[in-house]
Amino acid sequence: MERLPSWIRQHVAALRAVIVLTVILGVVYPLVTTGVAQAVFNHQANGSMTTHGSELIGQSFEGHNQYFQSRPSAAGDGYDTQSTAASNLGPEDVLDTKDRKSLLTQVCARSKAVGELEGVSGARPYCTDDGVGAVLKVFKDRAVSVNQACPAKPFLATYEGLKVECAKPGEDYAAGKTVPVRGGATAVVPADAVTASGSGLDPHISVAYAELQAPRIARERKLDLGKVKALIQAGTTGRALGFMGEPAVNVLQLNLALDRR
Repeated sequence: MERLPSWIRQHVAALRAVIVLTVILGVVYPLVTTGVAQAVFNHQANGSMTTHGSELIGQSFEGHNQYFQSRPSAAGDGYDTQSTAASNLGPEDVLDTKDRKSLLTQVCARSKAVGELEGVSGARPYCTDDGVGAVLKVFKDRAVSVNQACPAKPFLATYEGLKVECAKPGEDYAAGKTVPVRGGATAVVPADAVTASGSGLDPHISVAYAELQAPRIARERKLDLGKVKALIQAGTTGRALGFMGEPAVNVLQLNLALDRR
């Protein structure tokens, strides 16, 4: 080896390092970590699977009133693992367009629907009674409830002395001043019932949302309300490491617990 030119010796050393590191990091390490995971965390390592899917990925139970409902999902058509993403819409997205409902109107519509399903008020700040964003476009001589297309009745009759009109489809209101109107409503429906998670795949809901649904579940399944609340309590996980996040309930696990009863 010493008689070989230095550049050949360097390449041989590099090749030897590549082979050794490939065996260690590409074969030995994956086998060891996989073996440890299978031995110690078998359920989690295999995707936390149940007969109804993974506990780690949310599912839609819409239309099945005997089950707890998940939070909304912005991943594809809902909980699509191939389209995991948020909507990327923020608090300033308040104006509906011809092709898309604003985030505010989406939240208002969801809150109204949840309220009707659970038998509570779905009203919340910045929402109209008919479930759209309470937003005006204000001009010098008039105000327009831009998310309420005619012939809808505007949520306000007047604004600062100006008559409020319904929005005429196709008319351009861009020149007006955008004014969201808060109103006096107090939200009963929790925020996670009307907003999607960042990934769109979150399988958890808040304890408040679970408890809001408990009377419906008890009624649909003819169970004692106390027993349903006991299932919620048993399925509640605490804050991560004791201080991060909020207590939450895995919807799939909770619904499976209901079925086992």
